[in-house]
Amino acid sequence: MSGTTFHMTRRQSLLAIGATAALTACGERSGRDLLSADSHPDGYPTVEAVREMGRLLNERSGGRLRIKMYAGGQLGSERDTLEITTFGGLDLNRVNLAPLNSIEPLTTVPALPFLFSSTAHMRAALDGPVGDRILDSLAPHDLIGLCFYDSGERSFYNTRKPILTPDDMLGLKIRVPNSDLYVAMIKALGADATPMSLGEVYQALVQGVIDGAENNWPSFESGRHFEAAPYYSLTRHIIAPEVLVMSASRWRKLSDADKTLVKQAARDSVPYMRQLWDARVEQSRATIMASGVEVNEVSDLSAFQEQMRPVWDRFVKTDAQKELVAAIEKMRPAS
Repeated sequence: MSGTTFHMTRRQSLLAIGATAALTACGERSGRDLLSADSHPDGYPTVEAVREMGRLLNERSGGRLRIKMYAGGQLGSERDTLEITTFGGLDLNRVNLAPLNSIEPLTTVPALPFLFSSTAHMRAALDGPVGDRILDSLAPHDLIGLCFYDSGERSFYNTRKPILTPDDMLGLKIRVPNSDLYVAMIKALGADATPMSLGEVYQALVQGVIDGAENNWPSFESGRHFEAAPYYSLTRHIIAPEVLVMSASRWRKLSDADKTLVKQAARDSVPYMRQLWDARVEQSRATIMASGVEVNEVSDLSAFQEQMRPVWDRFVKTDAQKELVAAIEKMRPAS
């Protein structure tokens, strides 16, 4: 079936996971592999980080705990696999923050535009009590938050001109993920938000359906978007992480000792993921810079940040959210 892409429906995904779980449970009812999903392809830093977690678990448990990875969206979209995970059909799942935003308000905080000043700021905040509080907030939703993985610094690229101030965005049609927060951000900057899947972006840029999009260096490069959009403006407006979660039903079946092993192996996979991610970013940056794309820093982000206040007011409503935002801003390095 070379060249054919098979897209599972949610029902098909559930059936596939159920069948796999039943088969793997037959011979080792209490010690079957932990089943893990990721929409990113083989070789992607998050996929390899979970594999590293599996290696550590296998080593530290004497072979009792292992991870079987389904990468490349084999089991459906992130929203589908997240639902399967909450039902207990999947044990582990690497997901973006977006599908979590609708079930837990605290997960919206790390995705706020211009909250983090740098990747170092994001990592410092989420490696500590702030991150733990967000991960712990998932427990009432049948999910155990294990750790955060990097998802890069997102900036704007387009087919028309460098973006130096918000005025440069007026009227531009900008692709965004299917997220209310992203749509609100683009509208606040005076541009037109166009939600679409990442796979459609290249053709939409070529055909003029959109004027631009926003993403990190690796996505801008790997999707070949830089071939169609020769202007990349480093706003670094969102530096949101991704999350590794575990099914609470599977978690409850683990002994206390194994729970400790799982949590520690997940945390220990984070530096490995970041090493892979940083190397990937540098590789993509070098490719893009060599291609002739005009890359510009945005020297004054204050005007962009000012236009985000209504967006923050809309999405930061609870006292708990406000406390986290204040704690993160307090950790912002002095400029």
